[in-house]
Amino acid sequence: MSDNNVWQPPSGTPAPPPSPPVAPGAFPPPTAQFPPPAAQYPPQQPGSTQQPAWTPPPKPGLIPLRPLGFGTLLGASFQVIRRNPRPTFGIALLLNGVVILLFVGIIAGVATWAFSRVNSATVENTDEITAGAIGAGVLAALIPIVLSVLVGAVLQGIISLEVSRATLGEKLTTRSLWRLARGRIGALIGWSAAVTGAVTVAVVAVSLIVTLIISFGGDAGVVIGIILAIFAGLGAVVVWFWLATKLSLIPSILMLERLPLREAIGRSWRLTSGAGYFWKILGTQLLVNFIVQTAAQVVTFPLSIVSGIGGALVNPNEDMSAGIAVIAVTYVLTGIVSLVFSALASVTQASVTALLYIDVRMRKEGLDLELVRFVEARQVGQSGVGNPYLVDAATGSQSAPRQPAPPTPMPPTNDSPWS
Repeated sequence: MSDNNVWQPPSGTPAPPPSPPVAPGAFPPPTAQFPPPAAQYPPQQPGSTQQPAWTPPPKPGLIPLRPLGFGTLLGASFQVIRRNPRPTFGIALLLNGVVILLFVGIIAGVATWAFSRVNSATVENTDEITAGAIGAGVLAALIPIVLSVLVGAVLQGIISLEVSRATLGEKLTTRSLWRLARGRIGALIGWSAAVTGAVTVAVVAVSLIVTLIISFGGDAGVVIGIILAIFAGLGAVVVWFWLATKLSLIPSILMLERLPLREAIGRSWRLTSGAGYFWKILGTQLLVNFIVQTAAQVVTFPLSIVSGIGGALVNPNEDMSAGIAVIAVTYVLTGIVSLVFSALASVTQASVTALLYIDVRMRKEGLDLELVRFVEARQVGQSGVGNPYLVDAATGSQSAPRQPAPPTPMPPTNDSPWS
């Protein structure tokens, strides 16, 4: 027997050639053999004319891998916390708690300093010191507001990572989420700071123009200034909703596609183009926000009533020290409840935005096919599966299946072949 002889099975059929190796970080080649997907047609008997029955698409995790209906979007946004509460609700609670503590600390410190300055002021400079104290209080109140905006942007980016992995049936730990977000937090903060700066400049400019018209226009200037302020306010609301919707996908793009900020702005604008997509994104976000805020009011309003009645029962003699204690306890309880609902609202609103991003890409770019391809490759243990959310920055299309060189993959987790 020569060295060139190859073993043949008993039936005489030649053995199939070995599959070519797969480069790390790339999708499997088209010749790779995958098991049948979760959504498949049942086999037909030879000669049968019966049409195959429809079966639903696969659902490895949070959502089915198909374009999402309104009910699926709404339900999945509220399931993110229940499915993986520690890294989602825990991070939101921590970040919102830090903002509240900073707010209380800054306001308390500035108020103490202002009262001491006013109390020690002489009669001649009381007005000047009082005006300075009020101005310092206003500036101090702006710091926590800016921090809350920055925290909201960071939280939305982190939750988008969780939603993207939950779609594929993975559960990430808090450490894994922070590791995936590494290198993109700066872009999120930069985007949030740019939005905050633009809004501040616009508000200051309009306020200054209205103030000048009222101050130097006489009676007619007062009328014109008031009318201008009303129309400017209404126009600002319309412009805000329009721009907020058109640019709402930027945090998800920054985290999942890892594009630079300028390219992420243009991509969010293109993905939300079209009346159907625009109104769906805006309406879904408003509805989720309304549901969450209504639930928060339903819980906090009875609490405030019970606290007021309890204060009268605990302190019937209207003792000042007891009254202060009751007020303090009431504010602490209300603050804790508000913090919990604030964290829930932040996660839910960030989740629905990330789901809308995935839905838009499914409808416009066929992302659902890439996600199914990823799930199929994972089922057979393929370790070199590229990131299905990455796109070609030049064309805005799916990059992994079309480029000969694999794109830069996302960092792997311990329980996933995503590399």
